Amino acid sequence: MSNQPAIHPQTFIGHVHLKVADLDRAVRFYTELFGFEVMQRMGNSAAFLSAGGYHHHLGLNTWESRNGRPPAPGATGLYHFAILYPSRLELARALKRLIDHHWPIDGGADHLVSEAIYLRDPDGNGIEIYRDRPREEWPRLGDGALAMASDPLDLGDLLAELEKETQPAGA
Repeated sequence: MSNQPAIHPQTFIGHVHLKVADLDRAVRFYTELFGFEVMQRMGNSAAFLSAGGYHHHLGLNTWESRNGRPPAPGATGLYHFAILYPSRLELARALKRLIDHHWPIDGGADHLVSEAIYLRDPDGNGIEIYRDRPREEWPRLGDGALAMASDPLDLGDLLAELEKETQPAGA
């Protein structure tokens, strides 16, 4: 065991960079289905996408993967990366966008600390889109440890967030 202190609590994982087979297809997927913006494009070899004008949250490249195949089942590699939405309403909007584009969803889970939806991009990369519940709502066990689960997520209830938004106040 090390004498080193734990990682600083404000540390977070930055951008994700994915190898893709077809750059145009990948850019279309992430811009049309999620609404990311292209910040920079390097011809047909790479693109850098962002939410809200950041330099990039997502890098896409074909440097070693042009016309490649997804990793075989049972191989090591990325299980999924996650996109954190700021609210339940925004997660509902993301789900609606996927439905409107007829994109298949692998499943959804209520983890008690978060709500998550799972899918794959055109290259087979796993994606989790989720929202965290406020920390004060996270369930704890008797010893103070987090109580997490993978309960089914009610997608209909999540989509109902969109209906709440359109109703007048006090309705």
